[in-house]
Amino acid sequence: MEYDNRLIYGDNLEGLRYLLTELNLAGSVRLIYADPPYGTNQTFTITEDRGATISRARNGRTAYADKFSRKEYLGFLGLRLELMRELLADDGSIYLHIDLKMGHYVKCLMDDVFGDDRFINDITRVKCNPKNFQRKGYGNTKDVILFYSKTARYIWNHPREAIDIEKDPRFKNAEQDGRRYTTTPLHAPGETANGRTGQKWRGMLPPPGRHWRYPPEELERLDQLGLIEWSSTGNPRKKIYADEIKRRGVKVQDIWVFKDPQNATYPTQKNLDMLRRIVGASSNEGDLVLDPFCGAGTTLKAAAVLNRRWIGIDLSPIAIKLCRNRLSDYKLITLCGGTAPSEEGPDERMGKKDSRISTTKRLFGPALRNIPGRD
Repeated sequence: MEYDNRLIYGDNLEGLRYLLTELNLAGSVRLIYADPPYGTNQTFTITEDRGATISRARNGRTAYADKFSRKEYLGFLGLRLELMRELLADDGSIYLHIDLKMGHYVKCLMDDVFGDDRFINDITRVKCNPKNFQRKGYGNTKDVILFYSKTARYIWNHPREAIDIEKDPRFKNAEQDGRRYTTTPLHAPGETANGRTGQKWRGMLPPPGRHWRYPPEELERLDQLGLIEWSSTGNPRKKIYADEIKRRGVKVQDIWVFKDPQNATYPTQKNLDMLRRIVGASSNEGDLVLDPFCGAGTTLKAAAVLNRRWIGIDLSPIAIKLCRNRLSDYKLITLCGGTAPSEEGPDERMGKKDSRISTTKRLFGPALRNIPGRD
């Protein structure tokens, strides 16, 4: 039985090349989420009962080593980003998760690979509760996600999130039937020189330095529907109803609160709801999602739940074993020789295994052989 999903055990440099040369997937990947090592100069371990990063034990098994100089790190990541860009479809995008110490260097690197005009967002992710460590500085509760597209016509599904407006003081007005609403200005910053939103409506021009949010015919339509409230001085404002906002939700902004799992099975494992947001926002059902540092497989799980195809790559045997426990309906591909770590229990869920593919010579030497997966 053939599967659209693939779990690749091996160095992701080889894995990305394999996707390009053996599977001919150039231009086929709709979304990449990458959570590479952060250049922390640490070794991340795991025990039977604890995989959380902050609680790693000295006697635990090594999940992965993050031992890089800055120059090595940027070289390591740059090569992989070039291959990722080749794999992306023209309407594809990439989210790269990184910490604050290395993030600004990686931002420059991604500007170089994808183009600074393809930068979309620097997303702040609140990762934990406030800290009380004894250090001379502010507590660090965040990391960042850099969001880029390959071209200007990338997939965007306009994600929204729920809002609790029952006690929101803005909705203090009410219609006769009790329907609560607030009002917002009908004009916005910036003058329009020749456009329709700079024209008069009902004999009025927008205030200096501003333009109408809608052309005159749309303003007229809104007024006829009773969606414009006029003040005693003749100032028009648009009505916004609380029940509509509650039903639609609000546009997602660039500060996200998705704290790391309390009972993680792998160091630096990320929040499943965060990955569901990313996958849902930047891909459609049936699209191919790639995580080249797949770790415990959270991205792959999110893709599967949302009916996307997926490919995950990792060199950590612990990560591969966790993925095999967590996922189903895939083909296992081994690029590093030997036998891939087996899942717990029977293998009925496994797809057909590829024949073993010999490793090529590493580009970065022994210090960089353990390419970690982090999510």
